[in-house]
Amino acid sequence: MARGAFTYRGIGMKRFRSLALTLLVACSPITPEETPTRNEPIGDSLPPMRSFSAGPVLVQSRPNAEIARDFLDLAFQMESGRSLPVMSRFEGPISVRLTGNVGPTMADDLRDLLARLQSEAGVDIFLTSAPTARITVQAIPKATLSRSVPNAACFVVPNVTSWDEFLAARRSSTLDWAELTVRDQAAIFVPSDVSPQEGRDCLHEELAQAIGPLNDLYRLPDSVFNDDNMHAVLTSFDMLVLRAYNGPDLHSGMTRTQVAGLLPDILSRLNPAGNYGQARPVQPSTRTWITQIETAMSSGNSALRRIAAARQALSIAQSEGWTGPRLGFSAFVLGRLQVQEDPMAARAALELAQRAYLADPYSEVQQAHVAVQLAAFSLSGGANERTLDEVAKATAIAGKYKNAALLSTLLMFRAEAEENLGHANDAAVARLDSQAWARYGFGSERNVRSREREVAALNPH
Repeated sequence: MARGAFTYRGIGMKRFRSLALTLLVACSPITPEETPTRNEPIGDSLPPMRSFSAGPVLVQSRPNAEIARDFLDLAFQMESGRSLPVMSRFEGPISVRLTGNVGPTMADDLRDLLARLQSEAGVDIFLTSAPTARITVQAIPKATLSRSVPNAACFVVPNVTSWDEFLAARRSSTLDWAELTVRDQAAIFVPSDVSPQEGRDCLHEELAQAIGPLNDLYRLPDSVFNDDNMHAVLTSFDMLVLRAYNGPDLHSGMTRTQVAGLLPDILSRLNPAGNYGQARPVQPSTRTWITQIETAMSSGNSALRRIAAARQALSIAQSEGWTGPRLGFSAFVLGRLQVQEDPMAARAALELAQRAYLADPYSEVQQAHVAVQLAAFSLSGGANERTLDEVAKATAIAGKYKNAALLSTLLMFRAEAEENLGHANDAAVARLDSQAWARYGFGSERNVRSREREVAALNPH
């Protein structure tokens, strides 16, 4: 996520929480009873951890004309709205090293990510054990990160190789991406004491921005380059963007006009499936709407202020005539915030979000995130069959998009509903599967059990 001089994975969706139903947002880490650590042993009462393979995450291809427009807006603008005069990138092979308090899952996830970047995006990137590298990934305590950059779960900066160098340079132009023509070095700072999935998600987003575009666009339905954080890992759209960005046709120092002239042929060659149709018309996200969304997602604001901002964001989205991701996300945020104040209005907002996402053929993973919220209403109302219907499709989607936290939460709902219907064996299978995925999605047994209690508390039986 772009914020001035450096980019980071924002804590909007990653840290956006309230009570009851709003706790059941599987894309964000669970509220722990105490700070979890990756080294905390998980009890023998849980099944072995399950995690995903390193294969691709395929999304439906959009027209290349549309992708070209997205590419240019991602590559030549910061999230603040600041334009970039030229594109910058690493030229030549990119070495990556991993340092700090690193758990075994993070090392494995980084290796898997680099393998995907090599095979899917054609990037010459590799892991090194050498004391120096072009990109350094340093794992440090979450509290240390938050003290220096309160609104970041993780972030990437140019021209430094360690946390100490970052602290020394943080108020200088050294960390300004807009000053670069060529990228020589970068450092990615990730939390060392979070769930395996949260660490993996940070790796995907920050490494993608280290070697690719620096901007994020709320309008993108199929990409990690979006501040809604609906996507946990890089998609085939993201890999296409990174392949074009790092390919032989482009180079550091090129202007937007120069890149725009080459993109149609590049995308036609790399993505023949996109050689159809015209780009759908789109309006840029207004700064007012972005400000209202950020206000609504900030836990530092009062509940009343956040709800008011979410209502204003939804009003703006509707008045602008937006559909798909921005309308859906506006309604989604409002629905989650209204649960305590007005459950009926919350449900209506979430149903609006689901309709917006269902109407967009590229907004698949978003539907699963909304399904978690709707399943909470159904389960708490004793509608067990409806709960099973809501989680059925969403479970497959969560697996497709490699979101273990989302998948495990959906399976917990399934287990509760199956049990209520007298399907003891089906309930036991669902619960066992949910626990295996939850170990990756939520980390410690304490966090897994806490999420199970939250779901169980919604069950009126």
